[in-house]
Amino acid sequence: MSRLAQTFARCKSEGRAAFVSYTCAGDPDGPTSTAVLIALAENGADILEVGVPFSDPLADGLTNQLAAQRALESGMTHKGLLEVLRNVRAKTDKPLVLYTYYNLLLSGGLTQTCAALKAAGADALLTLDCPPEEATELMAASKAAGLENIFIVAPTTPPERIAKIAKDASGFIYYVSRSGVTGERADLAANLKDAVAEIRKHTQLPVCVGFGISTSAQVQTVAAVADGVVVGSALVNVVAEHKDAKGKTAEAVAMKVRDLVSGLKKA
Repeated sequence: MSRLAQTFARCKSEGRAAFVSYTCAGDPDGPTSTAVLIALAENGADILEVGVPFSDPLADGLTNQLAAQRALESGMTHKGLLEVLRNVRAKTDKPLVLYTYYNLLLSGGLTQTCAALKAAGADALLTLDCPPEEATELMAASKAAGLENIFIVAPTTPPERIAKIAKDASGFIYYVSRSGVTGERADLAANLKDAVAEIRKHTQLPVCVGFGISTSAQVQTVAAVADGVVVGSALVNVVAEHKDAKGKTAEAVAMKVRDLVSGLKKA
């Protein structure tokens, strides 16, 4: 059983949803982002979604765009990413999901890149700009390396396409609860319960909900209907606020994630 499957099974046995955190590798630098990921794992995050910094992150709002920019400006590279993954894996057995873009995988050769990511400790890929219809080669390389492939369902996805996505996905289904890009929101998207129920008609995989979730109350609401709750921008903003006091960044993120995961216990 994969780390992701074990994690969702454990959370289900505990009567709660999984908490999926997102932060960007290399933000504001490699060692600090490593400390942040370890702090997340030690303070309630069940799954660590690791952003791979990219110069053209089309799915990301301003918060995550700036995180990627900070990481690139600090000198983060593919080699640096592997070092971050290895260092985090040495400290935790929590699943590591790479939030990435296809060019970043293709440029080094899909087979070689997937194998290197797996060897460094990664468990799955969430490739934002590579839908199942275009992912044949990626899925083959991932499967050969032992990486799972997570695909996205959007509010605009029709049922027949949900079925196609579910057929090719592994790990979990990521429901993007809002059209548009990542970012904190004051309120949650409508019809979450119905949307998750529709996805479950087509798959036995866990369904995680993300985009716009930023408070423990919102975590509680989403956890009541989904198998996992994804929070990114709210954590990345904490990193940004403490980027010049790097010794305190991980501590600040730990405090934030403890507050967020408290919503799981209320669901």
